[in-house]
Amino acid sequence: MCSAFPAFPAAGDAPRLAALRAAGLLDAPEVPSLTRLAGLAAALLDVPAVLVALAAAEEQVVLGAAGPAARPGTRRAPLRDSLCGRVVARGAPLVVPDVRDDARTGGRWRGDPALPGLEAGSCAGFPLRAPDGEVLGALGVIGAGPRRWPAAQLDTAGDIAAMAEAEIASRLAGGEALLAERRLRTALDRARDAFVSAGAEDAADAEGAEVAARDGTAEEELERERTFLAALLDSLEAGVVACDADGRVALFNRALRAVLRASEQPVDAREWAGTYHLTAPDGRTPLRPEEVPLARAFAGERVEGAQVVVSTPGLPPRRFLVNGRPIDASDGSRLGAVAVMHDITGRHRTEVLRDVQRAVAEALADASSGEEAAGCVVAAVARGLGWACGEYWHVDGDAIVRTASWTAPGRDLSGFTGGERVVFRSGVGLPGLVWATGREVWVRDLPSDPLGFARREAAARAGLHAAVGLPVGSGREPLGVLAFFAETVEEPDAELVALLDGVRAHLGHHLERRRAEELALALEAGRRRFDRIIGQLDDYVWTFEIDPDGTFRPVYTSPDASRIFGVQPPEDADVLELALTRVHPEDRAAVHAYLGGLASGEPQEVVCRVLGLDDATRWLWLRARPRREDGRLFVDGISSDVTEHYLLEEERERLLEEEQRRVERLEDLDRMKDELVAVVSHELRSPIGAIRGYTEMLLDDPGLAGERRSFAEVIDRRSEHLQRLVDDLLDLARFDAGRVGVDLRPVSLSGLVRDAVGDQRPAAAVKRLTVTADAPGRLPVRADPVRLRQVLDNLLSNAVRYTPVGGSVAVTARCEGAEAVIAVADTGIGVPAEEYPRLFDRFFRASTARRAGITGTGLGLAVTKAVVEAHGGTITAAPRQGGGTVFTVRLPAGGPAPES
Repeated sequence: MCSAFPAFPAAGDAPRLAALRAAGLLDAPEVPSLTRLAGLAAALLDVPAVLVALAAAEEQVVLGAAGPAARPGTRRAPLRDSLCGRVVARGAPLVVPDVRDDARTGGRWRGDPALPGLEAGSCAGFPLRAPDGEVLGALGVIGAGPRRWPAAQLDTAGDIAAMAEAEIASRLAGGEALLAERRLRTALDRARDAFVSAGAEDAADAEGAEVAARDGTAEEELERERTFLAALLDSLEAGVVACDADGRVALFNRALRAVLRASEQPVDAREWAGTYHLTAPDGRTPLRPEEVPLARAFAGERVEGAQVVVSTPGLPPRRFLVNGRPIDASDGSRLGAVAVMHDITGRHRTEVLRDVQRAVAEALADASSGEEAAGCVVAAVARGLGWACGEYWHVDGDAIVRTASWTAPGRDLSGFTGGERVVFRSGVGLPGLVWATGREVWVRDLPSDPLGFARREAAARAGLHAAVGLPVGSGREPLGVLAFFAETVEEPDAELVALLDGVRAHLGHHLERRRAEELALALEAGRRRFDRIIGQLDDYVWTFEIDPDGTFRPVYTSPDASRIFGVQPPEDADVLELALTRVHPEDRAAVHAYLGGLASGEPQEVVCRVLGLDDATRWLWLRARPRREDGRLFVDGISSDVTEHYLLEEERERLLEEEQRRVERLEDLDRMKDELVAVVSHELRSPIGAIRGYTEMLLDDPGLAGERRSFAEVIDRRSEHLQRLVDDLLDLARFDAGRVGVDLRPVSLSGLVRDAVGDQRPAAAVKRLTVTADAPGRLPVRADPVRLRQVLDNLLSNAVRYTPVGGSVAVTARCEGAEAVIAVADTGIGVPAEEYPRLFDRFFRASTARRAGITGTGLGLAVTKAVVEAHGGTITAAPRQGGGTVFTVRLPAGGPAPES
């Protein structure tokens, strides 16, 4: 696209200059809308200056300029040596990456005359054309230094040039309308009598008779003038309508008759709006009779620039700019009124499309994320085109999800849009079909749609008619879909299709650029995190590429190689070659086999010895996994120094063997101990039972009294203690051997709790303890009632024994889900925190109990835990808030329990 700078012609093109002067573009001050466009281009392209200029005969007229180097007020500058002149002469875009080194420019161009003080290093110019295709000027982008213009930036600049073209075209249309109105006004002023005679026959006849009396040829002149005026009015492109002195429409020229499909039959002023289907500028609100511009002019008002829309049935709506004047006689009487209607449908459409383009560009420039950009674009397009709603659908894996939605203010489309998350599969619904085909889909009238989209019935209920779906993204797979819906039937005209295609492309470029930026940021952040992680590892991490000839080329290596060489190698050293030359001779064959396996694409690992640069031999564990990317073979690997591991391996094996022997010996001793305890306990049970039996016989003798009875009672208490100790030891031995079962049956836990608490009350009363029980009337569990009572007795007796005088013991039973929970809390002497893990070990007694001199065997809690676990439950101990201990038992809840 780059080319030499051709010389611009010295003389301008007369028709082009006439059109520009008629529109006032060569004489007016800078155009604010074009200045904003220039500013938008400068910000998006990151350049010091952007110009929007028209080419006059010998000078360029700057309509808008922006950028740090663009000085306001430089309205006119020489056309020669300007970027505008060169682009107009070429009639095509001009892009130069480096004007100083480009041989085709001769290196002579240094900058634009409209930008004094800015030396150009690069430039890009785009022609601005009139609707007939003639080049009027250029959008010029000036770079301070050389730059390679990315395609995306050139596309953006071209789109902004198209917006500037639309603005200039609308002003040209306005200028042409103004010229037509002036010509008509001149003609009417010259032929006022003839016009009035055409509009009011009686007045014309009277005046004609008077004139005929004065001059016999006046009637012929009047007829010629009338014919001339009618021909003149019919030749005008603008529409002309006039009313007579009674306020009835009396004249239409040909242009307006074609639009209104109207005859020249008189129509009363009260019926104008309805008869000719006139609406307000919004295209929907009917005009009231007094709001019609011709009626306003007939009422004496000079109407300037009123807009009306003509919605003739069977024809597309047309928009008109209307100027109206009353027609008065010399005596001040009202003879009628005339209105000139300029068709600005195309101009208005151009302005709307231009405004939409500008809104889209601004939305994309201001958006901080891709999702926000999509939502802003949807709103800008739908709002600018007057459509009911718009949506953006994002492709997410194998589905397409609506992520943004906009509804026109004042419209309730909740039955169609909804507030919930909407997801479609490929080919389903309008967005799914656009996604599947990758092409635009336009439905001009949904009720007659043959494709049968999902949500079509909801759209019909909401009063929607037209729908359009556009793929977003420049690749084969769309990134998303834009969907718009209108309440009227919409035809896909070329301008609208081109606009939507540009919007789609702009949003696609923006989203792809955003995604690329986000991916680049994420990649950079990932690299930084990876480097930090690698820096904390003791391993050496590397990646190599294997060429087809088997050569290994480093792609990435850990910055610290001292982990495998002892000291850091020189920066220019080939780490792989250095390592291979220092491999232990006995391990070289294994290492070469390892490398050969990697070259064949198979994962490998090997352990070898390497002589470090510090002359120390190290054991290295090498493992790597090949991968292919775009036909290239890469290998990712890790090298770990396992020298210490190998040095300690033998010692570890020796220690393990020794430890195993010790464990086996301890297990034998523990088994012998358990067997001894079981045998001794079993052998002690019979003599202890005999002692207790004889003691009970002695105590039953009423003749035993005094000191002898005291001795017998001591024997009874001690033998009972021995009996409990022997029973606990036997229970533990049986539980360990698995020879004790539990007889599970439905049991009322509440009843057992109350019975156990009742049995402990005498002992608690001696120490003045407060014992409370909180248990529901029926709390069913499946348990062995004897064994469960043993658990409750052990916990309660311990709580009473270890609680000082005046304390309290609280027992609660409750149901928590599928578990029955028993808690026994006391205000006793407590247990040190570090001793809680050993509390259920056999023969263990807390240090607080030993210091308090409270006797015990340390078997009760061990037995209790064994019983609870035999029921499939758990038991825990924890400090009680305020002092003391809480024991919590959890058992599986059962079916219905018997009455408590």
